Amino acid sequence: MDNSSPPQEEQIKSDPPAETKPSFGQRVKRWLWQKPDQHQNAWKLITNLTPAQRLTFTAAFLGWTLDALDYFSVSLTATAIAKDFGVQVSDVTSAITTTLMLRPIGALIFGAAADRWGRRWPLIIDIVLFSIINLASGFAPNLPTFIGLRAVFGICMGGEWGLGASLALEALPVEARGIFSGILQEGYAAGYLLATLLNYGIVAQGGKSWRALFWTGAGIGLLAVFIRVFVPESETFQKTAEARKASGVTYWQEVKTVLRTKYLRLIYMVVLMSFFNFMSHGSQDLYPSFLTKQLGYTAEQQTVTSVIYNIGAIMGGTIVGYFSQYFGRKRSIIVCAIVGGAIIPLWVFAPNIASLQFGAWLMQFCVQGAWGVIPAHLTELSPPAFRGIMPGLSYQLGNLVSAASAQIEATIGEHYPVRNADGTLKHDATGATIPDYGLTQAIFMGCVFAGVIITTAVGMEERGKDFNAHLVTNPTTGEAIGEEDINAGREEDGQEEAAHKERTSDVSYTDDDKRVEQIEVK
Repeated sequence: MDNSSPPQEEQIKSDPPAETKPSFGQRVKRWLWQKPDQHQNAWKLITNLTPAQRLTFTAAFLGWTLDALDYFSVSLTATAIAKDFGVQVSDVTSAITTTLMLRPIGALIFGAAADRWGRRWPLIIDIVLFSIINLASGFAPNLPTFIGLRAVFGICMGGEWGLGASLALEALPVEARGIFSGILQEGYAAGYLLATLLNYGIVAQGGKSWRALFWTGAGIGLLAVFIRVFVPESETFQKTAEARKASGVTYWQEVKTVLRTKYLRLIYMVVLMSFFNFMSHGSQDLYPSFLTKQLGYTAEQQTVTSVIYNIGAIMGGTIVGYFSQYFGRKRSIIVCAIVGGAIIPLWVFAPNIASLQFGAWLMQFCVQGAWGVIPAHLTELSPPAFRGIMPGLSYQLGNLVSAASAQIEATIGEHYPVRNADGTLKHDATGATIPDYGLTQAIFMGCVFAGVIITTAVGMEERGKDFNAHLVTNPTTGEAIGEEDINAGREEDGQEEAAHKERTSDVSYTDDDKRVEQIEVK
């Protein structure tokens, strides 16, 4: 009796303490702040890539930059196109709306092809197609043909972003994912900046036709096509194909499983990207008209301001994307939205052009800083079977939801025009009332920033996700099957096969031995 109690005491002492569920206050504290991961030098992350990784990322960045260049070529030359075709500018801008509406179709088609057959060839086909369409746009004889070409361009444009992001981020090291996510996303701002400079040099100052801008964009596209031919297939996709074969899971089984078990995540990604696209369009689309029509600044001042805030966008996306790897994706987005909301007065109510330009730089630093997190964030949130399709599709569906941002702002601004200090309406040199785009943008962006903060806060985050540990979705459990699981299964199969061979060889040897013994007896 006496000897039995000490072992019981030792057993009690040796048992690990039961894990206690964190309190509400602890969860809030953990959500507000966690010690960031130890960061690595940004320059070292950039320069330590292998040649294949560098080539893959360059191809993805250049493709997204050319997409933006070709897209903004229409808005920058809308007045010249309208004059050439003998129509109103609003008729030409319908081509922009058509492009935006068809982008989700491209994301669906090319994304599904990438998840089914690989990233490389759908991306090559995509960039060849939109380069050809852009070239043909410069030869359009009339507006209906031009709009039809821009509709097809919208399908091609919708396929570029999601595939490029998946291919690039699957190829890069996990620790470099944040900074290259930011750089990749700002290919859009780089394309806008390039389109602005080319339009100014070729059309505005060079005196060339608007068509020359589209031909130039198509010519630059040939470089991207050449580079993309040498880009290797995603190693992660190749491992996914092997994992499907080894586990006996088909692509369509996996798709059905994801739709059944992860549908809330897919819906969340579309809602998140709707707010993000409202943020992007709401801060950019109407701002040039605000500067020229409401404030009366010249086209040159407006162009300079566009260059300034696009530089801010590129810097913001790269810097915030880099730090999101260490401070977290959600925290980085929320901080950008809070700061962006705080600088709205400087963005629209500053007293002179210099302070407005500084406010615009800060605004795009914050807006595109949050956007710089998105390629990595969406790719990490996407299930294995949807990593090619879901980032681009959620982005483009969100773009479709927010496509009317500029029209909403313009309509409200025109409905509530600017008034003088005595309450009378203010008129421009032609006697027309001046829309209050500034106040409209301020209210609109304040609401959008609040939506971004709330949506991001309630969502999930999988920063630093190992894609090789999430190759296939188990159709029975809905859990991820990774490279280690596949290797363990192969090792077990190998051991069973070896054991089977050993048993077979033992039986053969015993039979032979018996036959030898029988011969000796005879």
